[in-house]
Amino acid sequence: MAPAPNSISPKPSSGSLRSYEASIYGSANVPGMDQPIAVVTGGTGALGRALVPLLVRRNFKIAITYIVPEEATDLEEKLDLNEDHMLLRRVDTTDPEAVNMFMKETVEAFGGLNVLCSLVGGWAGGRDVAETDNVRFDRMIDLNLRSTFYTLRAAIPHMREADWGRIVAVGSKAAYDAPAGQATFNMAKAGVSALIRSVARELEDSNVTANVILPTVIDTEATRAALPYADYVDWPTPDEIAAVIDFLASPASRVITGAAIPVHGGD
Repeated sequence: MAPAPNSISPKPSSGSLRSYEASIYGSANVPGMDQPIAVVTGGTGALGRALVPLLVRRNFKIAITYIVPEEATDLEEKLDLNEDHMLLRRVDTTDPEAVNMFMKETVEAFGGLNVLCSLVGGWAGGRDVAETDNVRFDRMIDLNLRSTFYTLRAAIPHMREADWGRIVAVGSKAAYDAPAGQATFNMAKAGVSALIRSVARELEDSNVTANVILPTVIDTEATRAALPYADYVDWPTPDEIAAVIDFLASPASRVITGAAIPVHGGD
């Protein structure tokens, strides 16, 4: 008997994890590809550290950008992959030439590009519009919008050539709620959402989809330290958000494109 609509089949107590994943995704891996290729920008941050092992488990070869060397070392030790399966490079994603070179190196090393997870973003503090200086404005646009644009622009031609792909970017619930005191962050993340909708339409003639996730504050050690008196009980964790991205990067997400997907629970 087929399961009822919206029901969730329990995880089997025995059998391979790959078989379980196949029951969820329809296919654990990319059709016709033993080792698909994924790029994860900002992949050594809290969300990246939760996401990358999920992709590795599905037999992806991974190319990762980082900024903080200590984070890169920690992730490299955690994954314990050889150079045939992982490319780890320090890349400033606000530098278009650096991004182009990284994408080119990835394709030359691994033979293509199928999944792009653009995780780079940041917060440079909130101000009302009248109090926002040019440095803060530029920083928020660079970190959140410009970096995403450069990354997608460099990746899309390679993904079209591969003829199967998934693009996932990180937006924010703030792009839609537009809370006061953080206009530059709101508008930068709104730009990311608009960018993804545009890319999804541009790629309608391909097997490449593009979607954006919308978190609020993510429950990490850094955010708890920055907001010590906040109520973090309902904050989404990196693992919870990574599971959504992992699904969007799978064959089963074929019918989802141009979507802005909330990943903030009931907040």
